[in-house]
Amino acid sequence: MNDLQKALKINALFSSMSGLILILLSHRISKIFGFIDHTAFWIIGIVLIYFALTIWYEIKKQRRLAVVWIIIQDFVWVLASIVLIILNPFAITKIGITSIVIIALIVLYMGINQIIGLNKTTVKT
Repeated sequence: MNDLQKALKINALFSSMSGLILILLSHRISKIFGFIDHTAFWIIGIVLIYFALTIWYEIKKQRRLAVVWIIIQDFVWVLASIVLIILNPFAITKIGITSIVIIALIVLYMGINQIIGLNKTTVKT
């Protein structure tokens, strides 16, 4: 397993686990974030599981464009997190904001590792 595959696997595992947690614990998480409705967490969980499935697929295929798209999505997540933290349009609790920061840092780390792995690996175009 090369460095790119390892980086993608970490992302796939993290996204899968995060998605499942958001779906299974959406009621509790919504309370932690200060929300009444838990629908957003359930939807984000489903999207994360779909995202993880696309990553699992690319671990074997390693198509350059697809891997770049995964990396872009990771960085969009980080940027969206920053905007959400700065604007806080939903009056998210302090523990919710802290959770967003921690997850954004993890996603940023994974994105950087995927770039490093992509640069070290010869992949299909």
